[in-house]
Amino acid sequence: QVQLVESGGGLVQPGGSLRLSCVTSGITLWRYEMNWYRQVPGKERELVASIANVGGRTNYAEFVKGRFIISRDNVKTTAWLQMNSLEPEDTAVYYCNAKQLPPWAPADYWGQGTQVTVSS
Repeated sequence: QVQLVESGGGLVQPGGSLRLSCVTSGITLWRYEMNWYRQVPGKERELVASIANVGGRTNYAEFVKGRFIISRDNVKTTAWLQMNSLEPEDTAVYYCNAKQLPPWAPADYWGQGTQVTVSS
């Protein structure tokens, strides 16, 4: 059974930091690209950051570049999102996503989400 379990969300003041964790089980993590998405009510889910399955190549949405850092540890089967200099606009539910890409069979798994609220 595949599980992605996020944690680390909460309430933080503007300018503060949070570190989200995504613990995975039931998948061979090194085959999967890991992504963090976020969603606010009434809007589509948007990609925040990605990290390749091997090699550590990362990509970030423009609105988080220089503030957020995505990382992973395939041995610990965990991915993280370090969020710094948080802004009220970063308030959202953050989702962890694992995506298996070619040459392996396509597969796509999601966590349940963790709420991040940035407010004074």
